[in-house]
Amino acid sequence: MIATHTKYIFVSGGVLSGLGKGVVAASIAHLLLNRGYKVGVIKCENYLNIDSGTINPVEHGDPFLCEDGLEADMDLGTYERFLNKEMGHKNFTTMGQIYKTVIDRERSFGYNGEDVEAIPHVSDEIINRIKQAGEGNDIIIIELGGTAGEYQNMLYYEACRIMKAKMPGNVLNIHVSYVPMPHHLGEPKTMPTQLSIKTVMSMGIMPEFLVLRSEAELDKRRRYILGLKCNVSGDNVIMARDLDTIYEQPLLFAKQNFDRNILKFFHLNYRHQRLGAWKNMVRRIRSKKAKTVEIVIAGKYFSGEGEYSLSDTYHALIEALKHASWHNNAELKLRVISTEEIEKHGVKLIGKPHGIVVPIGWGSRGAEGKVMTIQYAREKKIPYLGLCYGMQLACVEFARNVVGLKDANTTEIDPDTKNPIIHNIPMTSKYQIIKGKGTSMRLGAYDCYLKDKTLASSIYQKYNQAELISDTRKQKENIIAQGSLKISERHRHRFEFNNAYRTTLEEKGMIISGTSADDFFVEMIELPRSMHPFFIATQGHPEYKSKPLQPHPLFTEFIRHAARDIKHA
Repeated sequence: MIATHTKYIFVSGGVLSGLGKGVVAASIAHLLLNRGYKVGVIKCENYLNIDSGTINPVEHGDPFLCEDGLEADMDLGTYERFLNKEMGHKNFTTMGQIYKTVIDRERSFGYNGEDVEAIPHVSDEIINRIKQAGEGNDIIIIELGGTAGEYQNMLYYEACRIMKAKMPGNVLNIHVSYVPMPHHLGEPKTMPTQLSIKTVMSMGIMPEFLVLRSEAELDKRRRYILGLKCNVSGDNVIMARDLDTIYEQPLLFAKQNFDRNILKFFHLNYRHQRLGAWKNMVRRIRSKKAKTVEIVIAGKYFSGEGEYSLSDTYHALIEALKHASWHNNAELKLRVISTEEIEKHGVKLIGKPHGIVVPIGWGSRGAEGKVMTIQYAREKKIPYLGLCYGMQLACVEFARNVVGLKDANTTEIDPDTKNPIIHNIPMTSKYQIIKGKGTSMRLGAYDCYLKDKTLASSIYQKYNQAELISDTRKQKENIIAQGSLKISERHRHRFEFNNAYRTTLEEKGMIISGTSADDFFVEMIELPRSMHPFFIATQGHPEYKSKPLQPHPLFTEFIRHAARDIKHA
């Protein structure tokens, strides 16, 4: 029996992929949340992968790392940033998860001898996951991955059809479609949308709302005629034109009474809308900035050159840099450079940016280019922020060029190195999970203790993002890490700092400013001001916790230092 107290909103897409269904779903959720309703979100992906962690980011974008260790689609990051709520396993499902659950249940005699079929068994599992995501919420928004008409997602639509038939008035469909405007014609063309709606209708679903993605605004008359042809009320044809910032989308929807019309459909009270803080943020984003700060991201997951580079491969990082730039009233000028190109052509490609970020990465490809970039940032005194691999290779670079261990490396690159500054450690269930055969990883949130009077501790204290832990509590909980400030960051990595080299690096000036509670894992490193004005790196991933209304402290201070000596515009 399907509970009827929760309202269900399905968001589907048509014509082409990459329309921004996630932004549409998050924007609707934001508006309803700010009217006082409890709102949940779930993303239903088509692929057979169990999660997004094993997918090449060039192919499907930056996997979003959740607090509970889930490696999910980028849209969960959009949900977190728009709703200021943590997402996790209940907010994400893939067809791989669903098939595996059904097959595992069949192998355990869970179907009492029935023929196990796509309908009803797979569709029932989909419905069950949607119900679980909706528990405790007034409204649950279900984003269907892919494009209407793909065979991979037909069972999601079938689950929607079944729910709509069993729960009249409690299930609503929003279809997001693309309205192209060919330049040689100079007018928007709606036939692709009509064909997309026809495809959805052929699956037994009639959308109540139509969201039109387009580079141009469609006038009211065109929207009315399109709605007439698609059997959608003219007031329920909503525009989602191209915007300078996705964070303006909820405000554009609010102007069109999108959320009011949804509540009207469900016979729910409108309640007071609270969008003041969001409006102020958007106003700040769009305002003229005092400075322009140029930041280089030196990474390996860029496909093609120039305009063909894929920024989605570092989506969370770029969003975090934007948040911090807006907070500092600075215009962000971003340059992405492939570290493979740096290996070929040298650090001259980097130029003279105001700050350098070396982010996550795996394997040997482009790794030496990262090391070269880190050395350049250190020697040229350019503000540096290292993330995950960017911390590990910062330790390698320091060991090589400051300590003098010329063959220093990570065993990820050279398993036989005589100086393994970064190495693999045996599986420890307290900290790691088994990701695959022979592969363990640290995934999700882990605590870190910051050494007193360090750059790291001053940053987290400044923005009230650290918990003060007394010596008594540390003794009671058997915490041996130095420092009295506890923070938490999300992790996604396999290799660790080799403690055998701690003293060696510290004697030459490196500061181990953050460690795990048992002082085993090195979490943060930095250089003293006498060596560098701002050089800090973390094993964690602060980029996944940054939000537009609450930028992450590390990024905020990184941008502040990068912009410090820039003259006002």
